[in-house]
Amino acid sequence: MPVATDGGDEEDGLGIGIGVGLAIGASIGLLTDNLALWLPMGLVIGLTIGGMLNW
Repeated sequence: MPVATDGGDEEDGLGIGIGVGLAIGASIGLLTDNLALWLPMGLVIGLTIGGMLNW
């Protein structure tokens, strides 16, 4: 049976999204030897993923 919550899942989705995005950005940045470009891109990707999880 579902339990009513206060909507606290938003922070979890955003945290997961940012974590995954930064991991993707760091991985691509290290592979392409261009970390300064891909780390902020990973943050943008993470915010996008987090926003989708919170929809």
